[in-house]
Amino acid sequence: MKKLSPHVAETRARWLAQTASACLVDEARLSPKPGLVDSRGNGAHQDLNLALMERSAHSLQPTFHALAQQSWRRPADVALRETVGRLGREGEARMMQATAGVNTHRGAIWALGLLVSATAMLGGEGQAQRITETAAALARLPDACAPKTFSKGLRASRRWQVPGAREEAQRAFPHITTLALPQLLRSRAAGASEDQARLDALMAIMTSLSDTCVLSRAGMAGLEAMRQGAAEVLAAGGCATARGRAALARLDVQMLAQNASPGGAADLLAATLFLDRVSA
Repeated sequence: MKKLSPHVAETRARWLAQTASACLVDEARLSPKPGLVDSRGNGAHQDLNLALMERSAHSLQPTFHALAQQSWRRPADVALRETVGRLGREGEARMMQATAGVNTHRGAIWALGLLVSATAMLGGEGQAQRITETAAALARLPDACAPKTFSKGLRASRRWQVPGAREEAQRAFPHITTLALPQLLRSRAAGASEDQARLDALMAIMTSLSDTCVLSRAGMAGLEAMRQGAAEVLAAGGCATARGRAALARLDVQMLAQNASPGGAADLLAATLFLDRVSA
């Protein structure tokens, strides 16, 4: 790729940040999502709503911009990893201020932040696989300044002995590259609407992901119900079909009854939408 002028590089960094925030908004608005906040309501959450999710998404745009600027054409090394970690923690603090202390997008800051940085490291564009592999190289590096406390997701990952958000990134986001993105493209090609294709991509993630948000709320039984229900949606033809939509409605009822919300899958859907827009 030819070297870009500083002005063009800054324009692209700003576009990456705007795109990342827009993908968070698009994910939040997408409906109907089982157990999740969407345009219909709050899902399984008492402390979240769509307006709060959108405010959170917009508050993170400066963080994504800083990540893109600091990562521009830099190699994956410990210095960059620590910079990315610091900017992510600053973004989390900004998010918590915008939401009055409600954790809306902590997992998304990790996933999307790494992908924004990786895309910038490659000069602002690249194939999805190369972007995720670059993000993985960064995620595998140590961050000496990272807090030693356990997040709720990490506690669930350790308790149930399943991979979590950290491992997903370190493995180059396989739920995006092997499940969500291919499903998104297949559903579009089959004539699904954009919302239906995005819901199918979410289902593809949910068929396999060890979603620590679900595990924290509903245990292994809730996780298995999520996976089975999502598989039934796709087996019925996806959200473009009446049978698929009926299966999706059943899954929504089941997840609400279990107070389960697949927040990890939602984060990866937003990341999928980002890669879909920025990959060459």
